[in-house]
Amino acid sequence: MADLTRFGISIDDRLLRRFDDLIAEKGSANRSEAIRDLIRGALIEDQWARGNDETVGTVTLVYDHHTRDLSDKLTEQQHSHHDAIVSALHVHLDAHHCLEVVVVRGKAREVKRLADELIGTKGVKHGKLVTTTTGKDLL
Repeated sequence: MADLTRFGISIDDRLLRRFDDLIAEKGSANRSEAIRDLIRGALIEDQWARGNDETVGTVTLVYDHHTRDLSDKLTEQQHSHHDAIVSALHVHLDAHHCLEVVVVRGKAREVKRLADELIGTKGVKHGKLVTTTTGKDLL
C-alpha cells in the first residue's frame, strides 16, 4: 500500500459492537478495511451525484417477452445508445419471462437517463440501475 495515515475515532460501544458483527458477517478482514470500503462507497455516491464523471453500472430488466413489440423496443433503445452500452446479457427465466442485464458506461447523468428510459419502457415489469465506478480514482 501507499502511504498510510492512522487516525482515531470516538464511537459508542454498542455501535462499535454492531459494526464488528456486521463486518464479521460480511467477511471483512478488519475494521480498517471495512472503513475504507465505506469511504469508497461514499466517494462513488458523490461521483454519481455530481453527474459529469465517467461512471459504469448495470441496468437489470425483467419482462414478459410475449408483450407486443417489447423485445424489439428494448433492442432499438440499446442500438440508439450504442456508445453507452458496453454489453448485454439475456436470460430466459421461464416460458414467458426474460432477464436482461445491460452494462452501461458514460457520464453519470447520461447513464441514469438511459437507465430510466429502459426501465420505463411499457411492459418492463421490474428494473433497477446499479451504479459503480470505473475505479480509476479510487485507492
